[in-house]
Amino acid sequence: MDLEVSPALTVPASELGWRFSRSSGPGGQHVNTSDSRVELSWSVAESQVLSEDQRQLLVDRLARRLVAGVLTVTASEERSQLRNREIALRKLAAIVAAGLAPEGPRRRPTKPSRGSQRRRLAAKEQRSQTKQQRRRPPAE
Repeated sequence: MDLEVSPALTVPASELGWRFSRSSGPGGQHVNTSDSRVELSWSVAESQVLSEDQRQLLVDRLARRLVAGVLTVTASEERSQLRNREIALRKLAAIVAAGLAPEGPRRRPTKPSRGSQRRRLAAKEQRSQTKQQRRRPPAE
C-alpha cells in the first residue's frame, strides 16, 4: 500500500518497512497472542522519491526523530492490527508533510504600545497599594 504524503509526493510500498509486535493495553486475553502493535519505518536517506533538496530539508528538520536516516512511527492505539496500520500510515504522512511544508512568515518584532505600558504600570501601582494596606501599622 503506497503512502500518499501530498499530491506531488507518494512513497512506494517497497520503501516502507513494517514490524509487528504484541501491544500493551486493552484487548483482554486475545492481546497476549496477537501482534497488533505496528512499527512503520521509512529510510529518508535512501528514498528514491525525494529530490536532493527535499531529502536535505527532511534530514535537517527531522534530525531528532531520525535514527541512521530512518524515520520510524508506532501505533498501538487500537486492538486491530489493520487499524493500527492505517494510523501508522497517517502518522508518517503527517510527519513528512510537516517536514516538507514551507516555513511561515518571519515574526516582525514589535514594541509594546505606550498605552499598554501605562496600563501595566498602573496595575502594578494598584497592586502595590493593595499590599501596603494589608501591612500591620507601624508601632508607635
